[in-house]
Amino acid sequence: MELFIKISQFILSLSLLIVLHEFGHYLPAKLFKTRVEKFYLFFDAWGKKLFSFKKGGTEYGIGWLPLGGYVKISGMIDESMDKEQMKLPPQPWEFRSKPAWQRLIIMLGGVTVNFILAIVIYIGMAYAYGDKFLPNDSLKDGVSIIDSIGYKLGLENGDKILKVDNETVKNFSDIQLKILFGKELTIERDGSIRTIAIPADFISQIIDADQKRFIGLRLPFIIGSISKISPNLERGLELKDQVVAINNTPISYFDEVAPILQSLKGQDVPVTVKRNGKIESLNLIIDDKGMLGVGLYSPTFEELEKLNIYKIETKDYSLLQSFPVGLHKSKEKMLSYVTQLKAIFNPSTGAYKGVGGFIAIGSIFPSEWDWQAFWSITAFLSLILGFMNLLPIPALDGGHVVFTLFEIITRRKPSDKFLEYAQIAGFIILIALLLFANGNDIYKLFK
Repeated sequence: MELFIKISQFILSLSLLIVLHEFGHYLPAKLFKTRVEKFYLFFDAWGKKLFSFKKGGTEYGIGWLPLGGYVKISGMIDESMDKEQMKLPPQPWEFRSKPAWQRLIIMLGGVTVNFILAIVIYIGMAYAYGDKFLPNDSLKDGVSIIDSIGYKLGLENGDKILKVDNETVKNFSDIQLKILFGKELTIERDGSIRTIAIPADFISQIIDADQKRFIGLRLPFIIGSISKISPNLERGLELKDQVVAINNTPISYFDEVAPILQSLKGQDVPVTVKRNGKIESLNLIIDDKGMLGVGLYSPTFEELEKLNIYKIETKDYSLLQSFPVGLHKSKEKMLSYVTQLKAIFNPSTGAYKGVGGFIAIGSIFPSEWDWQAFWSITAFLSLILGFMNLLPIPALDGGHVVFTLFEIITRRKPSDKFLEYAQIAGFIILIALLLFANGNDIYKLFK
């Protein structure tokens, strides 16, 4: 069921983005009286389709191959590679007969819609949901290091992360991403300020270790489960008991527990727990491996607030206030994506190992239907789709834009034969990228 929900959200998001992107080409083409022969969600490869109908000279349909979508505009060298049409004399309703400035607007229509859509979604989310985040400076006792990669970087439990590349980190959830693409980390440890150099291949280390997170919140030691073979099964422990002391040593966070337990292996010791706001004293057995035989409970943010451990900051926005917030969010996300893309094209970072295809994209959707998460992911994917289509690769909108700008500047139109060969070269590049990205997905699955 969880997989079905993920796939459903992915298909809905992808379909929405494709239809609106292609509509961005379709609308100006119609306005400039250019004939649109087809408007398809997904590809009708080899003439196979799931559904179609004709209206106003345009065939609308859904193809069987879910790798994108397209509009086929008369007189344009595109993914259809319709050479026969291009051999005939230009007709006034064809793309190639239109002035360069009109062709430029038609080609920029798709990415324009993608960027506008992302901005509109972020504005709507700001108005509907506001902002809820954990301020980094509220982590009075620092962070928890949850993987050896973090220790290898030089971090320790309790470190307060102040800056990345001399930029103050305001939102706790931004820390890990900023570290991944940063060069230097400023921390506070035991009252002193230190700097840690971030290795150029740190992203590669994360990918090789197959770890998604190396930094987390410091959580209290709350009992989430008691093993059936635990030596403390009949010792009076209850679920959601918060351990506040072991052998009279105060405990604030779970990451403090392991060294204490290791020093008390095989002993029967006094343990203090907080239960429903009251203090209870128990005697628990620590086994020969330094374990209590219990599992950790992961409290929600609301529960952590009630325990006065963290304070979530909430901001609500009026409709007018939502506009600048949405624009700022769009800019932030776009700059973040450009930073990630630069790292991918820099072999020394090893970021190219993390490039993923449809499986990777689908996996970022939550396993439960969550409209806030859905719209947030869709907005970000819309920015990515818009930016990627602007890349100057033949077969992408950006390639057509480059050739059209060349024509406007030089007043010389590239020949149809040149555009045909460029389109083929672009397809080869795109297919190679598609195979690499999805091949990475398959490799990770088998790994």
